[in-house]
Amino acid sequence: MKQSKNKWLAKPEKHDYPAAVSYLSLIYDEKTAAKYAKALADAPMTSFKAKDIFRASQLALLGITNSHVRKNQKKLAAGKKLSPLLLVRDPSHGKLVIADGYHRMCAVYLFDEDNLVPCKIV
Repeated sequence: MKQSKNKWLAKPEKHDYPAAVSYLSLIYDEKTAAKYAKALADAPMTSFKAKDIFRASQLALLGITNSHVRKNQKKLAAGKKLSPLLLVRDPSHGKLVIADGYHRMCAVYLFDEDNLVPCKIV
């Protein structure tokens, strides 16, 4: 089943930024996490293939047995749009941090790894 371009909201939802800060605060100090969230809010929209985001993040793919992935796949099947991802480049560790949207990313990847995934990246 292919993921179509119209399965995404035009921009991340407002609650995605506090979620990103919460996650980033586990990796960086709170000031740095807040700085990244502000930069993400100001960043332009772009897109990358799902498979490239996964390779760069070095994360494991969650399957449909994960309740959040399953919930997002059901949204996609029902024609509901998902919020774009929030991504942070971490060159000191040579990887990409998915600050918000990991479960959405997994759900979309399971449809088609070549999908273009809308995101903001800093």
